[in-house]
Amino acid sequence: MARAALLTAALSVAGSVLGLARDQALARLFGAGSGTDAFLVAWTVPEFAATLLIEDGLAFALVPMFSLALARRARDGAGDPVRALTASTLPRLALILSAVGALLAAAAPWLVGVLAPGLPDRALAVDCTRLTATCVLSFGLAGYFSAALRAHRRFLAPAAIYVAHNTGVITTMLLLGGRWGVRSAAAGVALGGCLMAAVQLPSLLRELRRPEPPAAPASRAPGPEDGRARATGPRHTEPDPARNVPAVPGTPGTPGTPAARRRPAAGLFGAVLLFALCRQSQVLIERFLASGLPSGAISHLNYAQKVAQIPMTLSLMLCTVTFPVVARALADGDTAGARDRVERDVAVAAFLVLLGTAAVVACAPGITRLLFQRGAFTPADTAATAGVMRVYALGLLGQTVVGALARSYFSAGRASWYPLGAMAAGIVLTAGTGAALAPSWGVTGIAAANAAGITLSAALLLAGTGPRGVPLRVRRVLADLGRAVPAAGLAALAGAVAADRVPGTALQVAVGTATATGVLVLLGRLLRLRGLAPVPVLVRSVTQRLPHGRNRSVR
Repeated sequence: MARAALLTAALSVAGSVLGLARDQALARLFGAGSGTDAFLVAWTVPEFAATLLIEDGLAFALVPMFSLALARRARDGAGDPVRALTASTLPRLALILSAVGALLAAAAPWLVGVLAPGLPDRALAVDCTRLTATCVLSFGLAGYFSAALRAHRRFLAPAAIYVAHNTGVITTMLLLGGRWGVRSAAAGVALGGCLMAAVQLPSLLRELRRPEPPAAPASRAPGPEDGRARATGPRHTEPDPARNVPAVPGTPGTPGTPAARRRPAAGLFGAVLLFALCRQSQVLIERFLASGLPSGAISHLNYAQKVAQIPMTLSLMLCTVTFPVVARALADGDTAGARDRVERDVAVAAFLVLLGTAAVVACAPGITRLLFQRGAFTPADTAATAGVMRVYALGLLGQTVVGALARSYFSAGRASWYPLGAMAAGIVLTAGTGAALAPSWGVTGIAAANAAGITLSAALLLAGTGPRGVPLRVRRVLADLGRAVPAAGLAALAGAVAADRVPGTALQVAVGTATATGVLVLLGRLLRLRGLAPVPVLVRSVTQRLPHGRNRSVR
């Protein structure tokens, strides 16, 4: 488990680095003009597909369902609920996703007109959108495979999907960029999506081909779970309909009619998909507002977001690895263990993203110049992108808290509509603030609106924990965040001052980042922040197996 967690971290970093290389190639080959804006409108499709089908939507629904199936297989030993779940859901999902992808390709002219009515080159955006529409199916399959493998505690293949995807995009741009222009980037998205699914398929097939476990013995020696059961009360051996736990379709012994069994699962899928769709609609608002600004505005937003989001992506890796553990804890009735796990994850993820935020705010001009200012990307593009990056980074903590807490609402495998309401409130604030600020502040105003909206959603999700999700100790979480945020602000200021005192872009970035990191770590130790831990402790936090997390099935 420790080796898998470390390799997962390495692959996640590699995927982020390749994503950065992809954006560098896009900037160098095509700059930040109308052509790049057209591609980035088409890029909305894979962005939505990644959120809905890989990172949030399907994962939030399928990981608890597969965890429940694995718990039943280990407990009952009758048949194989995991294979039954796969057989009943995967073919239907593939058919639905194929139809949606074909519909998006046919409706590409209308979609481009809605997403970016002020875009100068609509024809190019339509061509790119039709190519990227293929990723609806490929990303959906990749997300399904990832959820199933993570529930089986197989993290390496899912962690490699963005390495495969970005490799496909970069290779296609380099090979076909001179002939196809920015359309080559859209073709690379289509190829990369296929690679995301292909890299996971062998691992999933191996899991599904494993022999079925033998029937559970009638009696066994007392173990650690017996003590926990005495402390927390009796555990259910079958799902309790009163708790609205979704039954695994096609599983022997599931009570109720087939229609009754499908209703909870349908509600769960609906809740998580609408939540993910609402969360990703921030991108629609940003590009809609930016399409009416001067050419290149959408590109500046995109480049700034891609760099600023790297710390958030890495910090949420911890929550991705531990999500199946939380889901299995709730499936086994260990609410206290799930609560401790989520609180620890929020603390560590928040501290990690604040480290990145401090570095980005301190060194944004140098980072942008070092990464992008070459070829068609001009110094004016650098100045605009760096300004947006600093403002956008202010919302990274909110993005991380939303990502961490949303998992706690859906980890029990029940439909919860509160996260959708929290995200909707944030989206309303983002849209209203962005529309008010964009005419005078431009892309900086749009970035500020994004930060304000996601911060509101994070606050609402934290306030709503309890009966709606894992019952966190909100005051304890807020106290830790309340000490960490000012510390990160001081660290960013120190990093910016240090970076301004040295010559050379690379040296400025290195000195500013090192200063910001060192100051925040020092302040974290003085303030005793829970998220600050030496590397060995962090590794143990990632790889720790709670008693309920042990897979007792025959492997």
